[in-house]
Amino acid sequence: MLDRQVPDEALSPAELSRRSMLRRTGLLGAGLAAGSTVLGAAAGDAAAPPAPPRGGYRWLAGDHHIHTQYSDDGKYRVIDQVRHAGAHGLDWVVITDHGGPVHAKLGVDKVNPDIVAARRDAGGTLVFQGLEWNIPAAEHGTVIVHPGRNEVAVLKEFETNYDGRTQNAGAPTPANEALAISGINFLADAMGRKRIEDVLFLANHPARKGLDSPHEIRGWRDAQPRIAVGMEGAPGHQAAGIPKPHGPGGARGYYDSSPGADSWPGYPLESYRTFGGFDWMTATVGGLWDSLLAEGKPWWITANSDSHSVYADTAVRGPNTDYNTHGKHADPVHGGKPDLNSGDFFPGYYSRTHVGARDHSYGAVMDAIRAGRVWVDHGALLAGLDVQLRTTDRWAQRTQSLGGVLHARRGTQLELVITIDQARLPNWACFIPKLARVDLIQGKVTGPATDRDTFTAPDTKVTQSFEVKTDGTLRITHQLGRLDQPFYLRLRGTDGNRQAVGPRGAAVDPHGPAMDVIGDADPWRDLWFYTNPIWALPW
Repeated sequence: MLDRQVPDEALSPAELSRRSMLRRTGLLGAGLAAGSTVLGAAAGDAAAPPAPPRGGYRWLAGDHHIHTQYSDDGKYRVIDQVRHAGAHGLDWVVITDHGGPVHAKLGVDKVNPDIVAARRDAGGTLVFQGLEWNIPAAEHGTVIVHPGRNEVAVLKEFETNYDGRTQNAGAPTPANEALAISGINFLADAMGRKRIEDVLFLANHPARKGLDSPHEIRGWRDAQPRIAVGMEGAPGHQAAGIPKPHGPGGARGYYDSSPGADSWPGYPLESYRTFGGFDWMTATVGGLWDSLLAEGKPWWITANSDSHSVYADTAVRGPNTDYNTHGKHADPVHGGKPDLNSGDFFPGYYSRTHVGARDHSYGAVMDAIRAGRVWVDHGALLAGLDVQLRTTDRWAQRTQSLGGVLHARRGTQLELVITIDQARLPNWACFIPKLARVDLIQGKVTGPATDRDTFTAPDTKVTQSFEVKTDGTLRITHQLGRLDQPFYLRLRGTDGNRQAVGPRGAAVDPHGPAMDVIGDADPWRDLWFYTNPIWALPW
């Protein structure tokens, strides 16, 4: 409503009314910055009551990986996915239909009016238009564009020229890897030239097929660190492991691959499986994610639904559907019986990405993701979370939260304060999840990797575990000692139902998530949360 890059037609009636009032009073367009005190106070959608602040931010839950009938393997209308997201407690969503020749030619244009209509009709849910990019030489990725007049034009140009399917650039060759970097640079240029207000890129299901090599991930991040900001810590398709006859009986997240001709050869066999529903790159303490964080550079994790076709839903594609001709499938219709062979959940039903936003707006959500103010959970394991790394000097206290960097004098005493609101209400599986343990993971900052394909961080391990014995709000204050060397820390927590020694051994991770069993991985019996890191650097 306050962002002049968002056209009038993309606003809800309430937002449009408030924008008109601001125009009449001269406040909109009077040179005030969107982040100023005057405008910031009014930035929320009138239909969305403010969320209680925590750590100075409104924590907004969302999902950046959602498919519709405009994907060749999708089914639902945009409004179907957005309504479900809102009903399941999400504040923001990104529609990310698959890139490819048909979508580039037809779908990217056709889906936009449906997204604009959903922005008007979906109450307080922010609806981004995005894309699931077929990354040249690699896997898939989410591209998120801030709403504006050029959102379709930029996505269309990007998809036409830099998508791995449209360019037949899937093979892991140096030329295709360079094309991926060129695509990210194109997005940066579009933002730099003010064609679009903002854009982000996150790698999707990065370990599923072994296609995203460590040097490619580092290459994306280092090329444009304000745009290439992270990866899915946990993939979608979390219902796929529900055992037969009550479910698909497959692999959680559809992580059932083995090394192929295009896979990076250095990955171990276990990397092709999920651990507690999380990608191996994230779930392995001292693994690839930690090797990136140990460089002292941001690389964030998220969680989402990757919703295509929902477990136990009754909808089917409408008759005479013809995706290649129309760029979309026919509207879904009632199919008569629940589909127990599909592996997805609706947005917000199981996976949530919580971002610490300054207000309820598109720009604030993107800023929060870029800053790493993000934690994720499954099955509504937590009701709320606040993490503060701070100095113990009460007279000149310094504090940082998720994604931040705490700078302090060498030798300063540090402490970590964790406040957790435990679940009070039943989740969508109709039980109240119980948090059993919180793990503190800590590692040294060693600087840029000399080997761009390294995927281990030998100095990272679980340094403390906190058993949870009470209900309600949990507050943990943990003394970290003197800040003598640069380090980072992150948190992980579990319901305690399934755990095992981590891939790098008991000395590193004595009770981490267990590898998910293909055909027997009920997601509701194995719940975890993860936070993004905080760094501490001495001067």
